[in-house]
Order: sequence, then structure tokens, then C-alpha cells
Amino acid sequence: MSEKKPLLMLGLPKGSLQDSTIALFAKAGWKISVNSRSYRPEIDDEELDGRFIRSQEVSRYVELGFFDCGLCGWDWVQENGSDVVEVCDLIYSRASAKKSRWVLCVPEASAFKTPSDLAGKRIATELVGTVKKYFAERKIPVEVEFSWGATEVKVPDLVDAIVDLTETGGSIRANKLRILDTIIETNTKLIANRKSWADPAKRRKIETIALLLTGALEAGSKVGLKMNAPKAALDSILKTIPALRNPTISPLSNPDWIALETIIDESVVREIVPKLKSLGAEGIVEYPLNKVVY
Repeated sequence: MSEKKPLLMLGLPKGSLQDSTIALFAKAGWKISVNSRSYRPEIDDEELDGRFIRSQEVSRYVELGFFDCGLCGWDWVQENGSDVVEVCDLIYSRASAKKSRWVLCVPEASAFKTPSDLAGKRIATELVGTVKKYFAERKIPVEVEFSWGATEVKVPDLVDAIVDLTETGGSIRANKLRILDTIIETNTKLIANRKSWADPAKRRKIETIALLLTGALEAGSKVGLKMNAPKAALDSILKTIPALRNPTISPLSNPDWIALETIIDESVVREIVPKLKSLGAEGIVEYPLNKVVY
């Protein structure tokens, strides 16, 4: 790190999100290095310093001003009641690129069918405040206790139901649980301290981080595609390509041929490449992207 005082102090989530967060920053252009025993990373940007702490705590320290900005789950911003600026959504996690859910679960064989059936019962969760609010709003009297982890193994012997976080639902199914309702959806957000956000220099830096992180995430589902094609087939090719924007078209030395380049969703490449080939396109090249900025 430079001896110059950094512009921003950044809160980074330690735990399950740590590796994917480091990878996201690398794709956005920042190299973050951290010793396995250290909570203080090295960032190749003299304007940034940071700490890795549990995602559950990031929003509190951002609100208090120890961090100028940070990444954490929206669920913990809500649970902590943190008064922070929501800069942008960053939908990524260890297992998927979808939002996660805190779900109310009971054993598959239980007689409980709706949340109301749990009146007078005991529920275990890490998200105590949010779960209490959920049941209070529905006027369902329950006892909510804090769980230190491995929550799914506590039913039915220790508690009647649980509220746990799921990304794919695999753990819920593996533990023979049944979902009664979704308590809250969540994803990672970039958040900022309100005083820091009001500082023009800090705000510009935070907005730059947001721009490049969202661009890196957007690029994850897209690829670049370029090809040479007969000019006579251009209209048919344009109807085939679901382009992010109008493709770039360039002339070639042969006046009857053109070069095209575009960005498309990776999921459709396997369907359109054979179509492009049948329309006469040649030299079709697919290449990965680091960032897509709108």
C-alpha cells in the first residue's frame, strides 16, 4: 500500500463470498491479495484500503463511517436496520448468479401447511429480527430463537420450523424439508456511508467502482462474436443475431464481403452459429468479455 492516505475504506465480505468477490474485482480491474490468516487485503489502487469482515457486519460499519462503502447482502442491511446509500445491485454468489431467498421451512412429513399453522411454535434462524417482523405483521404468535448455524438439522427435534438461506434449494431438499413461504429475497449490494456519498471525490470513486463491478457482472453472461459474411446475406444475418446493440459492420478488401462484430448472450450462441454458417458466414469467432458497460 502507498503511504498516502487512501481515499476510500472498503468493507469486503469474508466467508462464502470472499473468493467470488475477489474474482469479481479482478475482472473489474482491481487485484486484491489477502493472506489466509489476515483480514487486511492489499489492493493495487492507492486510493483504496479495505478489510474483510463478516457480511452480517458490513452494513453497520458502513453506517458508522468506519467504511466509506462496502459489499454485503441486502438481508443484513435490513436485519441491522442500517441507514446507508444503496449504490447498486451486484447479483452474484458462491453458487449462482441469482438472488437468494430466506425461506420458512418445515419437515416434509410435518402437518404444517401454512405459516399460520406455526402459531405457538418455535422457529430457529440467524435472521431473528426480520423473521420476528414477518410473523408480527401477520399476527402469528411464535417464538424465534437465534441459530448459530447448521440450522437445517434442528427440525423437528429441537425446533418446529426454521428460516434459512437458500440459493439453489439443494440443501433444503437434501435435508427433507418443505418450504412454506419466502421471508425475503436478497442479493449482494454495494452500499455507501451517507457522509462519504456526499463527498464529491469519494462519490466519484464509489460510482467508478459500481460502474466497473456491474460491467464485469454483465459480461459474465455475454460473449463477443465476429465473422466475415457475404454482403448479400447481411439482412438475413441481422435478423438472426439478437444483438445487444446494432453490430459493427466493416468493409473487406473484397467488396462483396463484410466483417461483423457484436455482443450477444452466451446462452444463444449454440443456436445461432449454425444459422450464421448456413447463411454463408465464415471465420466465426466467439470470445469472452471482461466488462460490458452500457
